[in-house]
Formats: sequence, C-alpha cells, structure tokens
Amino acid sequence: MLKPLIMSLFDHLYWVNARLLEAADELPSAAFTAPDPATVRDLRATLVHELDVEWSWRLNLQGRLTEDIADLRPEDFPDVETIRDRWRLDEAEMRAWLEPMTDDDLVAEVDSGLSGDRRPLWRYLMHIVLHAAQQQSDAATLLTLVGRSPGELGYGEFLHATG
Repeated sequence: MLKPLIMSLFDHLYWVNARLLEAADELPSAAFTAPDPATVRDLRATLVHELDVEWSWRLNLQGRLTEDIADLRPEDFPDVETIRDRWRLDEAEMRAWLEPMTDDDLVAEVDSGLSGDRRPLWRYLMHIVLHAAQQQSDAATLLTLVGRSPGELGYGEFLHATG
C-alpha cells in the first residue's frame, strides 16, 4: 500500500511543477528574477532551489551524491524552458528509480549523507514531497502577485484533473 501512495504523491508533485512552469511561461524576464518580500527567493531561484532539492536528495538516497557535485545555480537557468528541460530529465530519472521499488524497499532504513540520519526510505521521500509543497506554494504566490496564478494546486484538484 505504501508504494501507490508514494507514487501518487510524486505524480502530484510533478503535476504542480508543470502547472507552475506553464504559468511562468509568459513572464517577462524582469518578473522571473524580481525579488519579492513575500518569499525568500525570486521565482527563478525558488524553482531552481526545488529542482536542486529533488535532484540532490535523489542522488543522496541512491548513494551517488559526492562532494564535487555542486548545488544548481539560478543563473545557470536563464529562462523557464531551461528549468523545464532539466526538470523533465530529473523527473524521468526519479520515476525510473522509484518504479521498481516495493513496499519492502520503501520501509528499509537508509543512511542519508545530507542529514546524517538513518531512517526508512519512505520518510526521506516524504521530505522531498513536503519540501516541494512549500517551494511550490512560494512559487504560486509569486506568480499570483504578477497576475499569472497557476490556479488551484491541491491534491483534490490533481485527482479531478488527472482522473
């Protein structure tokens, strides 16, 4: 039962990401990088930060994160399309990693080099999903403030939209 839950939460995460990027598509570049006191980062930095967390935590949990892998930098993503391309790649890699997992894999304890803790894998996956919810909320706020609301992003809306 745990596997379908985790997969559904990641499906929702990627659905929201796509909605945010679609809403950001028509933004002028000044709005894409404009600081705003409502959140910690500008829109581009918020999206890149979330992409970085999804990517680096996956590598970490796969035992592939090394010290020579640097954080993703907003300035390396000049536009929405560049972020979208990288996110599509990361989503495919995340799904390929998650898909063969069983409930036994998800409850197995793993070491995290990022947190230094040993916990069941599903808890780290929940960290990725719940961190995304915070960053996605920030991005939605920034988009709404410039007249580009992505609309409702809740899990219920996701279920309604995707069947």
